[in-house]
Amino acid sequence: MSQTLSAMVGLRDLILSGELLPGERISENLVAQRLNASRTPVRAALMRLASEGLLDPIPSGGFTVRAFTERDVIDAGEVRGSLEGLAARLAAERGVSSDTLNRLRDAVQGIDGLFASEDPHFDVKSYIAFNRIFHDTIHAASDSAILRRQIDQLMSLPFASPSAFIEADDSRPILRTILIVAQEQHRAVLEAIEQRQSARAEAIMREHAQNSVRYLLKVKGQAQQLRLKPNGTVIHFRQRA
Repeated sequence: MSQTLSAMVGLRDLILSGELLPGERISENLVAQRLNASRTPVRAALMRLASEGLLDPIPSGGFTVRAFTERDVIDAGEVRGSLEGLAARLAAERGVSSDTLNRLRDAVQGIDGLFASEDPHFDVKSYIAFNRIFHDTIHAASDSAILRRQIDQLMSLPFASPSAFIEADDSRPILRTILIVAQEQHRAVLEAIEQRQSARAEAIMREHAQNSVRYLLKVKGQAQQLRLKPNGTVIHFRQRA
């Protein structure tokens, strides 16, 4: 791993773990000391994470950790829906291999198995794992390196991943109902790709992303701070700009 990449990973972890709080001013020296790294790769890491939207540059020098608005979450959902919708459309148009279809089927069947379980405690972690496989496979099936880079950059935001709404709060009774709807959309997208129905695949993936955003904002509720459980990520919401 290069020094710059190592600095990026370390800095992103500090931000997403909540060790560096929204609004906190950070500098090359501070980050270099925290990561025990030299200033040159740290400078590159700061600039990269600013381009990803996790940091805001300060005109006088340095950066602040960004706080996100409700509008940011909505916009990210729109962009994710557009990108993932495009990925599904390209997959359907260009056709996918039997191995790809099998990976998608395995993910869908894996989730079906979770719903069929008699265990009263729904296995959220396994759902997230199967969900990630399904979405990652759709991204790869687009056969577009450019599109995948854009999706990867968007997913670096703490609330933009397909599982963000699940990670935010896995204890609400309504979550299982929401996941059943999401699973039906998974199955419909798989069918559309298999039958080369590109417009249908795109439309369903767009709606799928919008459902995630709607629930994430419901989870936010009255709270101004939202903690994503698996990795401790903290999102602080500021008032709309």
